[in-house]
Amino acid sequence: MPRRTRAWLRDVPLHVIQRGNNRAACFFADEDYQCYLHWLKTYLDKYQCALHAYVLMTNHVHLLVTPGKAGSVSRLMQSLGRRYVQYINRQYKRSGTLWEGRFKASLVQAETYLLTCSRYIELNPVRAQMVAQPQDYRWSSYRCHAMNEGGEWLTDHPVYTGLGVTAATRAMAYQALFRTELDAEDLTTIRGATNRSGIIGSERFREEFAVMLGRKTSPAKKKGRPRRDGGSVVTSEQQELGL
Repeated sequence: MPRRTRAWLRDVPLHVIQRGNNRAACFFADEDYQCYLHWLKTYLDKYQCALHAYVLMTNHVHLLVTPGKAGSVSRLMQSLGRRYVQYINRQYKRSGTLWEGRFKASLVQAETYLLTCSRYIELNPVRAQMVAQPQDYRWSSYRCHAMNEGGEWLTDHPVYTGLGVTAATRAMAYQALFRTELDAEDLTTIRGATNRSGIIGSERFREEFAVMLGRKTSPAKKKGRPRRDGGSVVTSEQQELGL
């Protein structure tokens, strides 16, 4: 089957996920996370991409990024992935691939889903039961948004800056978003779009961009056995990733 054309559009946010090969770890020590972030900062500037949120998990990475021009996210991820693999192979005297094929990315309707995606990304360590609260995890953007700590290299999206007039009021408003769990429907929407590199947004948004990109808008069929409690289907892949 031919690969789907990755014809994303400038100034439209993308939820990007890149997984370790065979779900294996891609970060092994604090220095690895630090190196990845260092090169991420470098290539964001080089390829004119704006990063709004991120989390580095043990075996995968989530980024919420807006390309400054068409094709810039692909160049960002290719350069970043290649540079990081070189570092890991040299550091741990290994060889071969580190990532599981191409990264996946979903278009995000900023007005309705950008903050939802940001919460989804920064709550990954909590869902994976690695920490009790998002602020307890070092390798995410949560403390930048909710506590104004670091993150000068991140780009605040207008939807985030619209939360308040000052940095303090924005941080307080952002913290308030995390007092309730993500809606089950939003979780299903984001997971489904992520797994098939789809579109996260309203039906009208999906239809408009699907036509522009030559994609289908119908939701993908869910895999896995339905839960007896009537909740949403959780695939083995989602369980393994802590999504």
